[in-house]
Amino acid sequence: MVISVCIGTACHLEGSYNVIAAFQQMIEKYSLHDSVKIKAAFCMGHCTHQGVCVKIDSGEVQSVTGTTAKEFFEEHVVAALKPQN
Repeated sequence: MVISVCIGTACHLEGSYNVIAAFQQMIEKYSLHDSVKIKAAFCMGHCTHQGVCVKIDSGEVQSVTGTTAKEFFEEHVVAALKPQN
């Protein structure tokens, strides 16, 4: 799984590096080094969003902030990687 985080000017001002740091902490917490990669990206064309533009693989662009990053990661990354019973 690849998480693309925009580091363009608008997203940088919204805290893209805080979002990246939160995602890195969550990768450590859940030991997902082999399953999840974070990639910096430039403008994803959704600069009107509030927050930082984030996309998982080829999914939709979503808006994430430093305060919602951990919740986003658990809901969209950890949940997707859990084995389905």
